[in-house]
Amino acid sequence: MLELPTSAPNNKPKKLGWVFWVSAGWLAIVILAAIFANLLPLPSPDAVGVGAPFAGPSLAHLLGTDELGRNILSRIIFGSRVSLILGFSSIAIGTLIGGSLGLVAGYLGGPFDSVCNAVAYIILAFPPLLLLLAIAAFSPATLLKLVLEFAFLSIAPLFRVVRAATISVATRDFVQAAYALGASRTRILLREILPNVASSIASYALLGVAIVIVGEGSLAFLGLSISLPAPSWGNMIAEGHTFLSTDPWISLFPTIAMFSVLLALNLIADKLSARLDVREAQL
Repeated sequence: MLELPTSAPNNKPKKLGWVFWVSAGWLAIVILAAIFANLLPLPSPDAVGVGAPFAGPSLAHLLGTDELGRNILSRIIFGSRVSLILGFSSIAIGTLIGGSLGLVAGYLGGPFDSVCNAVAYIILAFPPLLLLLAIAAFSPATLLKLVLEFAFLSIAPLFRVVRAATISVATRDFVQAAYALGASRTRILLREILPNVASSIASYALLGVAIVIVGEGSLAFLGLSISLPAPSWGNMIAEGHTFLSTDPWISLFPTIAMFSVLLALNLIADKLSARLDVREAQL
């Protein structure tokens, strides 16, 4: 005699949880502060002598001042614009180009897929930092130039991720059914495949934003980030590292700001990836 299961299988999607919402909330606060920085009661980030040089945290200057008497809190908030614009803009461009190519190549296959895959392997063969150094040797660094450089470097990895996800989804029954019913390739790509790989693209793109922010910090230590005195988290950390033994807050607070945003991005991406895995297991 067959025994009935005591409980039905749990097919509900995994909840994102409080870690996701706290991380998303903190990231939203940082983005809003960067957008409305000019409206906040803060001195200009480039204003010299707003306080005594090397002044520690106080009520007048919550995070202290640097070697030129500039307000560190103001420079962190205004500097977040560079890191956020660089991270999100470059990955958005890379996703648009690399993701589109990966979507089409993964679905069509054939010679187009082979050529795109070969080009992606060639780009990935170059060490990213050395490639950035080679590009930076031709002209001074600007925010637009950095965005385009990191966007170029993100195309190949994003192409590979989207291509792999597309190949996996393209073999599913619902895609084959849409093809059998006479749906066009464009409709299948946009209506059947893209919605099912969007979560994978989003989670990887967030990790890419974190990598770009760290990359800007690395370039700042080499003197290849945006020109001073314009603030960025990388520039602030690079400027303050010489004073770590006497005035550690100059480098510590921008490091904490960068770390908190990187942690939030990684946690959000991890939760999205976990939710995606559960949904795919139910298909």
